[in-house]
Amino acid sequence: MQDWFRKARLGIFIHYGIYAVGDVSESWSFHNGNISYEDYMKQCEGFTASKYDPKKWAALFKKAGADYVVMTSKHHDGVALFDTKYSDLNVLKKTPAGRDLVKEYVEAVREAGMKVGIYYSLIDWSDPRYRSVYPEGAKREDCLNDIYGSPAGGEEDPAKWEEFLKFNNNQLGELMTNYGTVDLLWFDGDWERSANQWHMKEFREYLHSLNPDVILNSRMQGYGDYETPEQGIPLYGPEGEWEFCTTINDSWGYRPSDNDYKTSGQIIRMFCDCITLGGRMLLDVGPKEDGTLDERQEKVLEDLGTWISDHDEAVHGTGKGLNYAQFLGGSTLSADKKTIYLFVYDTPREALCVKGVKTPVKKVTVLHTGEELRFSYTGALPWSGIPGTLWIWAEGMKEHPFATVLKVELEGEITYNLGHGEVVTCND
Repeated sequence: MQDWFRKARLGIFIHYGIYAVGDVSESWSFHNGNISYEDYMKQCEGFTASKYDPKKWAALFKKAGADYVVMTSKHHDGVALFDTKYSDLNVLKKTPAGRDLVKEYVEAVREAGMKVGIYYSLIDWSDPRYRSVYPEGAKREDCLNDIYGSPAGGEEDPAKWEEFLKFNNNQLGELMTNYGTVDLLWFDGDWERSANQWHMKEFREYLHSLNPDVILNSRMQGYGDYETPEQGIPLYGPEGEWEFCTTINDSWGYRPSDNDYKTSGQIIRMFCDCITLGGRMLLDVGPKEDGTLDERQEKVLEDLGTWISDHDEAVHGTGKGLNYAQFLGGSTLSADKKTIYLFVYDTPREALCVKGVKTPVKKVTVLHTGEELRFSYTGALPWSGIPGTLWIWAEGMKEHPFATVLKVELEGEITYNLGHGEVVTCND
């Protein structure tokens, strides 16, 4: 795991493709029978990317506080957004866009000082070679009516499957060698075949032969580097490094009928939950077919960036915070473990309480204003090592429009007493 990813707190996910032309979901719309495959592919005719300006995207993402960006190079529909010699199904040959969108994207993101991520679908529902073997362990009679997950025609052809795997390797070779350093590969679709069928061990080794430092997400049947919970934020942070990916509305790609946008406050709260639990957020945007972003998406990114900028020391260079039994809100802990940053989402009526922190508090301030707050303790039993409850008198403080952060400076490195008499030193 690279150090930059451990330190990263926000990534931007981009789902861009021909599905932005019509009001349908990416790939799944034809897979699930909401539209015919033929009508889905007709969207190629309307995909222009006429106002595609990834430098403008990159500037916005940087302003939002992003550390890295991940864009789709090819979704399950098989339509590549890059110049590939291994398939004619790409935006250069099949759409009016006629340009290598990935090339311009990686150059813009790299120039803006963010890390470059590329999404690549392992499955390809347009390539008949993909449907050349059954999912491992599946019965033939259960697969014959599933044209996307089983062999076309009903008979397995292992040689065709090996051709398909080579095709994937060849396209990834292009992405990893023709576009400068790719810092992160974000795979999808691994669930339709087993690790054995994907040859995942060898696949991982192949990718590292192209770039030994590339970070690989978890959707590799157990051969990835970090977990990627999707849409539903975990109640508890997964073990190791992880990233929560989510949409701004309900759709990954742009859909004009999807007006169910999350508010800036909701997104900021979700972001706080991620860093409280020791993870990071990968927030998705879906550009329109011409390459512009919906103004509602831009507004959320701008508000998130303002909040991060106002509270940078609580976001970057910090680690997992207190558990929710200790503080009914989010939090992070400074690298030297001498400062707690408390995230306050609602207007305090009187005082906020923090439990189980044994190290005495030196000072409490409102981070975005510097206002100092009074604090006191109840229930402390120093002779028994019981720290009591810390009360922070926050009523009337100047609140941040989205979430207020309190900076709690301790007299030394944090230790805990969680109610059983024992003192716990923080090692996270």
